[in-house]
This record gives sequence, structure tokens and C-alpha cells, in this order.
Amino acid sequence: MKLVAATLAGMMCARPVNGRKSELCLDLGYDYDEVRRIVSMAGFEPIILGRRDERENKKQCGVRARRWVVERTHSWLNRFRRLLVRWEKREDTYLAMLQFACGLIAWRSALSK
Repeated sequence: MKLVAATLAGMMCARPVNGRKSELCLDLGYDYDEVRRIVSMAGFEPIILGRRDERENKKQCGVRARRWVVERTHSWLNRFRRLLVRWEKREDTYLAMLQFACGLIAWRSALSK
């Protein structure tokens, strides 16, 4: 909650220019008026749902779960024991393994589609 402004300021992705606010999915840990204000000022519409609300929305036809992408990706990365335990002492070798794992995950995802 305390790092929302710094995180949004450090975003490196390009923002849509169609004038419409992008949606930012957050969990209940971010359910504060201050966070909603910061997110709105950054040009996003905050979507803050609990697990139960997410489950109820998912039951509607054509609606997909939107919140668990980060948790799913962390789970995929944790399958690489070398990243989970961090055997490397040097930062560059750890970063190389992290990039290799992300590339392998993306490749597997592309093959399954």
C-alpha cells in the first residue's frame, strides 16, 4: 500500500493513448481511499476485488479471472529450483537464469496455444 505511487511512477510499459483509463486489478490489501486516489491520478481505474467477488464474477459468461496473473507467474518461476533457492553468488548469473526461465515459460506458453 505504501509503495503504490513509486511502483506506478516506475512503470516502463507504454500507456494507451486513446484517452480511456486502463484498469488496474488489485487485491483487498490495496482497498484504501488513498490508494484509489493515487491510482486514479496515474490514469488507471482501480479494480479491487476479494477472492469471493472474483469467483462470483468468474461464474458469469465470458468473464475471465484477472487478478492471479502475477501469482501464477511466480508459481511458474518457483518451478526452477535454481531460482527458488538462488545458488548463484554473482548477480549477472542469477539474472541470466531468470531471463532464461522467463524465455522458457514464454516459449512453452506459445507452444500450448
